[in-house]
Amino acid sequence: MRGRIIKSLAGFYYVESQGKVYQTRARGNFRRRGETPYVGDWVDFSAEEQSEGYILAIDERKNGLVRPPIVNIDQAVVIMSAKEPDFNINLLDRFLILLEHKEIKPIIYISKMDLLTNRVDMLSLRGNYQTIGYDFCLDLSDLLPLLAKTVTVFMGQTGVGKSTLLNKIAPELSLETSSISESLGRGRHTTRAVSLYDVAGGKIADTPGFSSLDYEVNSAQDLSEAFPEMQHFSHNCKFRSCTHTHEPHCAVKSALESGDIMHSRYDNYLQFLSEIENRRETYKKTLKRK
Repeated sequence: MRGRIIKSLAGFYYVESQGKVYQTRARGNFRRRGETPYVGDWVDFSAEEQSEGYILAIDERKNGLVRPPIVNIDQAVVIMSAKEPDFNINLLDRFLILLEHKEIKPIIYISKMDLLTNRVDMLSLRGNYQTIGYDFCLDLSDLLPLLAKTVTVFMGQTGVGKSTLLNKIAPELSLETSSISESLGRGRHTTRAVSLYDVAGGKIADTPGFSSLDYEVNSAQDLSEAFPEMQHFSHNCKFRSCTHTHEPHCAVKSALESGDIMHSRYDNYLQFLSEIENRRETYKKTLKRK
């Protein structure tokens, strides 16, 4: 049989196939090969009964996230709050870089818009990010149509109102997580139970809140490619290996001067590039000491 893992919990993998959910375990040969099934995996499995079965093979994955461990994602809703905590454009770009690098379509959603006394700056920012090509939602009615027929992960900094948003979209979701938590004797929204839920005509997954974020990009080229607007202009740079910092005839810097690239995005690019270079130097020093 073939199906998709929709929940992983305590060594069990719950596989959805033809409208039914089967409880399975992974064969020992997966552990010997260092392989682990994840939520979102398409798998071949055997199951004589609905309550018991074994995963036999895992299909090739198109992408994946480490936190939570979930794979084959179509898109991710990055939730940023307008206030409490204050909107953080640097953190937003970190999320976007991670998703671009993983080839996961980002959707930006701004929560707590009712706390803003002046919406002009946020509306201007929305226009700038939409020009880059991002969906930028300020209201639930903008977001809901984007969820159909996709696998969507919801992610955001701790305190941005992610659980509140999910409960608005699917009130039954909190009941499901609550019942799971009670059976485990743990707090609500436990991160140990990674699950996909049927919501708004698609499947959605919650993630833990983030206090910090590693965007998993390790080179100037990968970083530049994770900024779609920079990738667009970089084809006209004089040097193929242009880092868009000091090189002459840099098309990205020309686009910055003409207003075709946001100054905040370029400033964040420089900061992230510096972090990558510092991380590389730290790694080199560690190797020398060994």
